[in-house]
Amino acid sequence: MKKALAVLLALAMVFCFAACGKKDEGKQEETYEIAFVTDVGQLMDGSFNQGTWEGVSEYAEANGKTYKYYQPANGSEATDDDRYAAMRAAVDNGAKIVVCAGYLQDAALEKIAAEATDVAFVFIDGWPTGLSNIAGIAFKEEQCGYLAGYAVVKEGYTKLGFSGGGGGDNAACCRYGYGFVQGANAAAAELGKTVDVNYTWQYGATFSPSTELKTMMDGWYSNGTEIVFACGGKISDSIFQAAEENGGKGVGVDVDQSSQYPGVVITSALKGLNSATQWALQKFYDGKFSEIANVPISLGAAEGSVGLPTATWMLSNWSVAEYEALLGRIVDGSLAIDNTQYAGEAIKDVTFSNVNLNYQ
Repeated sequence: MKKALAVLLALAMVFCFAACGKKDEGKQEETYEIAFVTDVGQLMDGSFNQGTWEGVSEYAEANGKTYKYYQPANGSEATDDDRYAAMRAAVDNGAKIVVCAGYLQDAALEKIAAEATDVAFVFIDGWPTGLSNIAGIAFKEEQCGYLAGYAVVKEGYTKLGFSGGGGGDNAACCRYGYGFVQGANAAAAELGKTVDVNYTWQYGATFSPSTELKTMMDGWYSNGTEIVFACGGKISDSIFQAAEENGGKGVGVDVDQSSQYPGVVITSALKGLNSATQWALQKFYDGKFSEIANVPISLGAAEGSVGLPTATWMLSNWSVAEYEALLGRIVDGSLAIDNTQYAGEAIKDVTFSNVNLNYQ
């Protein structure tokens, strides 16, 4: 009896192992054909990552595509190896097209694209790399920066500030900042005024909030600065918290940040992260990715890719009609805005007719 029971138990175990093995063999790993690899900072940063991710997710949802985001390890301290690992995971999980946000992706992106030649890559805030499966998409941030600087001076502010991310090496932030000062200078000249602009890259290298930046901004606002253009992802948290506590105002960046900081952000310098991402994805699915791969692309007012959010701005002294007229001049080319990327302290060497620039 015992011998028969042992035989039955042994047979049951064999059948169990066979059944389990068969189940595992038939199991399919879930794949995602559109991937997004984030820049430094959080996915929902209310700025650059979020704007790009919304383009990915909205396109995928509308077109029945599977999608997933990948965040490099080590947060703001991520290395090229961390970024490469995130891209490799996306490719290994079945991505047909990978959207990568931020100029820091360059080295890792070139490495993975050279290996995964059958995968398409979109390099947001990027440039041609020489590889035929990478499309680099940049923006004319100087144009929306100009519009924001012009708007706040027309609104009546004369004590301005600019705080940028990337430590003064990020090309997009450099264009934003110089455009902002150009716009402020133009509006001040028209009004016959001189405006003061505090300008800094301090404490913004990692695009993250910090107590040091908050302390600096408290000092700016308490010493008379009325409004600051926060240009660098989540550094806006430190800047706009200081604004709120000191009765100041702010200008948002990349996306409309008025709902994130109600009563503080009076306008935002917008660039079409969402629309540009969806445009590139559509090119891929239309079989026309070769049209945008490895060619210089810079989207601006003429493409409807930069501007200000007229539906939510808190401006009362400068009208939407006046804004649209100025925007039209940029579109038709009658108003040309210098797109020089004055990295770091190089902007100190620029002379402005109606701006006193205080570089810190």
